[in-house]
Amino acid sequence: MSSFQHVDEGRSPADASTPAPAPAPTELRGRNADRTQAEILQAATREFAAFGLGGARMERIATSAGVNKRLVYYYFESKELLFLSVLEEAYARIREAEQKLHLGDLDAATAVRRLVEFTWQYYLDNPEFLTLLNSENLHRARHLQRSSRIQEMNSPLVALLRDVVERGQREGLFRGGVDPVQLYISIASLCYFYLSNNATLSTIFGRDLLAPTALSERLSHMTDVVMGYLLRK
Repeated sequence: MSSFQHVDEGRSPADASTPAPAPAPTELRGRNADRTQAEILQAATREFAAFGLGGARMERIATSAGVNKRLVYYYFESKELLFLSVLEEAYARIREAEQKLHLGDLDAATAVRRLVEFTWQYYLDNPEFLTLLNSENLHRARHLQRSSRIQEMNSPLVALLRDVVERGQREGLFRGGVDPVQLYISIASLCYFYLSNNATLSTIFGRDLLAPTALSERLSHMTDVVMGYLLRK
């Protein structure tokens, strides 16, 4: 469940007419709570990615998850709280995947290149992550601002990247004055903008920017840009 207290402001008119009573005990009997919540989160991720917060419907989420809508409200209380839980889970998944890169075991330059490659491929493989971020930015991050988990789960990445940068500096490989947060934002934005704006960019420049050759060229370009900034001249 989400980490901030219940609010009802997120219910659309279609959902607001449905009260959120606790389900009868028989509806919970025989269910695995963790598995049920995971199934609801998966269904909600698809729904929010497809329709945004405003267009998403709790009825469709419940149907997709194979549960009664009252059970969705039992676990997540409101559409706003469910959306926050989806966002938190999305960030948790990418942070967990980044930890598996073991960047601390790589030399500094290889670690940064690997992070660029990973971020690019993760965005390609998980387009719903970008769509969810787009939706939350439209709401000026008002859900994430209420999360007690979001900064904590992102702190290890910053610490790890700081360690990589400092190792590169000690070896005389990287320039000084590198902020690890700014560095990560630059890596993420180079990947994010190209993909989230691909339709308009492809139309404007008359190229298929999702063609395999274009994607390969983009990764090479982004890596060169990041390493060109980091490496000492």
